[in-house]
Amino acid sequence: MPITYTNAHVNEVPAVYIIHENADWTGPLFAALDAIGVAYHDWNLANVNIDLSKNAPAGVFYNRMSASSHTRGNRFAPEMTAGVLAWLEGQGRFVINGRQALHLEISKMIQYAALRHAGLNVPQTVVAITAEDIIEAFSSFGGKPIITKHNRAGKGLGVALFRSKPALVEYVNGEDFDPSVDGITLVQRYIASPEQLITRVEFVGRKFVYAVRVDTSNGFELCPADVCALDASTCMADADQRFAFDIDGSFSKSALGQLLIPKMQDVMAREGLDVAAFEFITDEDGVPYVYDINTNTNYNSDAEQRAGISAMAVLASYLGSKLANIEVKAAA
Repeated sequence: MPITYTNAHVNEVPAVYIIHENADWTGPLFAALDAIGVAYHDWNLANVNIDLSKNAPAGVFYNRMSASSHTRGNRFAPEMTAGVLAWLEGQGRFVINGRQALHLEISKMIQYAALRHAGLNVPQTVVAITAEDIIEAFSSFGGKPIITKHNRAGKGLGVALFRSKPALVEYVNGEDFDPSVDGITLVQRYIASPEQLITRVEFVGRKFVYAVRVDTSNGFELCPADVCALDASTCMADADQRFAFDIDGSFSKSALGQLLIPKMQDVMAREGLDVAAFEFITDEDGVPYVYDINTNTNYNSDAEQRAGISAMAVLASYLGSKLANIEVKAAA
């Protein structure tokens, strides 16, 4: 049954509304909100009826719409969310990760413009639509390895590495080619990490929470959520005790953290992001390149247990504090 919103909801007690399209990812957040007694409502926009002529309820609206919604059969959930967010924002409701954040979530082209504006390095990227243009883009990289990726994606879907133009031609013209749902393919310089690691930097309320190092030796599908289908070998430590996800407790005090964190926060301020994760890779010369911003961040519980921290608890507390502000204003 779809969620049906009517005018009867307007007089409800203010609550946190979780806007999303994937029930598998909301469980940990709901549990964290329950643990501290924060009232919330589940707004799964993959199955919803909302009368836009009605007034929106009072509360805090947290947008967790994902760029990968189409991979779960929810092709038009982002478009639905854009309209709902406009409805909420037009009535002055308190929205976390609003329309501007959603536009960034579903377009790496928009992400890269924002990252460059803040002075962050982004890998050289050529965008293309046709197969011919994707192939032609290879010549822009001087024969060096490239990767292809979707402009709207998630979890590293559609990422493939090519070291030669013939290999790219065979892929693009073959049955294995997987086009982006928005029709835009990115052809990007391949940044080789000597350690085969990327780093994901988590923020809640634009405040640094932690950085997690992610092992990429088993591929590019890097969803940290516990429900993501990862091979057992990537979920456990290998013979050298290297985990797929491992929190770096010293990152914020390191020279790299001191360089990147303020610039990432600048992106958040400019782009209306309140909760987000930035992913970067460091090349053999130690130069960091930021290549992804995720506004629907998930957390890996195994890594958090080892580090003694829960980002979901931080997020629940943040949402609760914003709801308390709404309740104070409503009572005034």
